[in-house]
Amino acid sequence: MRIKGSCHCRATTFEVSEAPRTVTRCTCSICSKRGALWAYYRPDQFKLTSPPENVSAYRWQSKMVKHGFCAICGCGTFTESPDWSTGEPDFDNPKIAVNARLFDDFDLDAVEVVVIDGKNLW
Repeated sequence: MRIKGSCHCRATTFEVSEAPRTVTRCTCSICSKRGALWAYYRPDQFKLTSPPENVSAYRWQSKMVKHGFCAICGCGTFTESPDWSTGEPDFDNPKIAVNARLFDDFDLDAVEVVVIDGKNLW
């Protein structure tokens, strides 16, 4: 079941291939300030349905993670990064983290929230 989502002004729209089973609340500085709950997907499970120029990006420190946000309203939308599940960046298996708070018609309270201690991990 595909799920659609958008930023506040709807200039940035996207869809994912399925509902997340869990979402992640990261305590690192950028995720905390964004207030995002992340749902993770492979690139083939994510589709940007608005023009790419409606998305701006922010990269910091290592520059490995591309933090996307709407160029019009500023909502944090999705990130693109290597897979870090082994503790090292795996550039052959990139991940898209979608801000699940932006899903349309989705009961976010029905999924488990997993907290990761990004504040102390990186």
